[in-house]
Amino acid sequence: MTTTADPDPVVEMKQRARAMWATGDYPTVALTIREVSDRIVRQVGIRPGEDVLDVACGNGNTTIPAAQAGGRVTGVDLTPELLQAGRVAAAAAGVQIDWREGDAEALPFEDAQFDVVLSSFGCMFAPRHEVVAAEIARVLRPGGRLGLCAWTPEGTIGRFFELMSKHLPPPPAFASPPPRWGDPDHVRRLFVGSGIELRFDRAIVEMRFDSVPEMVSFYETNFGPVIAARELLAPTGGWLPLREELAGYLTRETIPDRGGVVWPCEYLMVTGHKAEG
Repeated sequence: MTTTADPDPVVEMKQRARAMWATGDYPTVALTIREVSDRIVRQVGIRPGEDVLDVACGNGNTTIPAAQAGGRVTGVDLTPELLQAGRVAAAAAGVQIDWREGDAEALPFEDAQFDVVLSSFGCMFAPRHEVVAAEIARVLRPGGRLGLCAWTPEGTIGRFFELMSKHLPPPPAFASPPPRWGDPDHVRRLFVGSGIELRFDRAIVEMRFDSVPEMVSFYETNFGPVIAARELLAPTGGWLPLREELAGYLTRETIPDRGGVVWPCEYLMVTGHKAEG
C-alpha cells in the first residue's frame, strides 16, 4: 500500500477538490452520462464473484451497474457527500457495495487485490496522473482487467474545460489537465512498464436539454467545477464574461433536436488486460 505523505500543495489542492465536488448536485449531473457507465461495465465483462474496484466512484454511476453485473464491488472516492449519495442509490437498486473514502493517488488497498479496476470520468480529475496510473496498476491482479472513460481534449467537453481554464488561475505545476486522460498517447505513457496491454475506443454520449440557457443554468447550479469558477470570479466581475462565453460556445456546439438541443460529447474508453505473472 502507498504510505508516502503528499506535499502540502497537493494536500491543499485535494481539500479544495473535495469541497468542490460536494457543492451543487453532482448525482443529477451524473444521470446525463449514465449510459457510458453501463457501456464500460458491459465492455469489461464483469463476471459474478469478481472483486471490482471503482476509482473516484462519485455517487456510484459505474459502481452500481458493476454490482448489478454480479461483481463484489468497492467504490472509493475523496468526497464523503458523494459516497453517501451512492449508498442511498445502491440501497434503492438493491445491491451491496463497500463504499470507502479514499484518494485515487493513494488507494487504501493491498497490491493485486482486484480482478477489475474501473473509473468513469473520475480518476481523470486527480492532479498527478502518473501517480494514479501506478496505483491502478498496483491494485490490479495479474490477469485482471481495466476499464476507464475520460473526455477527450479535442471533444466538446474537453474544449469546455479549456475555455473555462482561460478565465481561471493556472493550476499548480504538478497538476495535469483532466482531459489528458482522453489522449491515447498520454495514457500509453502513464502505463508503460505496468504489464497492462491497452485498447482505445472513441465514442459519443449525447446530452439533451430544453435549451442552451437551460444548459448554462444547469451546470452553474449543479456542477462543482462551474460552481467553483463562479464563486471565484463573481466578486471581481469575471463570472459574467465567462458565462456569456460558455453560452456562446454551447450555442455553437449543440444541435437542435425535437424542440430542444443535443450536446454530442466525445470520450475515450480505455480497456486493458494485465499480463499473468
